Amino acid sequence: MVRKNTRAIHIKYFCITLLFAANAFVVVSQPVLPQRTLTVNPVQSIHFGTICLTGGAGGSATVSYDGTWSSTGSLILINAIPSPQPAIFELKLCPGRSVNITYSPTVYLTGSNGGTLALDIGPTEKGGNGSSFVTEGDCDFITPLRVGGTLYVDGSAIPGTYTGSFEITFNQE
Repeated sequence: MVRKNTRAIHIKYFCITLLFAANAFVVVSQPVLPQRTLTVNPVQSIHFGTICLTGGAGGSATVSYDGTWSSTGSLILINAIPSPQPAIFELKLCPGRSVNITYSPTVYLTGSNGGTLALDIGPTEKGGNGSSFVTEGDCDFITPLRVGGTLYVDGSAIPGTYTGSFEITFNQE
């Protein structure tokens, strides 16, 4: 009978020891890290509206990231549809992550009737080329990124519709 009690006591201590060991494991373990996947969706293209070249000098048209529209030189901006607008990208990434933005500073647009125009990309609302920012909100929060640019039109530009594309690289750190 003494052996049964001794065995029961050993089993009892063994179970209590396992209980403490399990609790210690939970306390010492690392918390689950948030998802590190960065999702980027382009939702709006940059558009400069309708531009009229009135002289041989040329000039530039700028659409800032906040949608402000301006021109220099002999360019006249005409209110037409579609109206000028910055490019907009939507980023989805858990908060507290740093995102670095890089892009080619100049791209070239091709005209529907021939010719090319230079387009300088940027700045963005989060800074210029090589800038970084930290995401906020929760893991389902979408961070918008607006991108402006400056279009250069020389005096010999061929009338038409000019199109092209640019790439932005988003690196999370």
